[in-house]
Amino acid sequence: MKGTRYEIRVEGHLGVGWSEWFEGLQVRHAAGSETVLVGTVDQAALRGVLTRICDLGLPLIAVQRLDDEEAARP
Repeated sequence: MKGTRYEIRVEGHLGVGWSEWFEGLQVRHAAGSETVLVGTVDQAALRGVLTRICDLGLPLIAVQRLDDEEAARP
């Protein structure tokens, strides 16, 4: 897949079952009440993911484009 690797943090807990709905991004829980979505998407898919987050009413904490070193981490 051509695209860029991103880490998206939202407030609230989502189960791993949401991964497919979020363009196949990996879903995991972070400290506190945050969920982190990580994966490679193109710009159109990123926009779709952000729209879905908004549609669910989840507060967006951060969107970070990962550099090559960060992207190499699981």
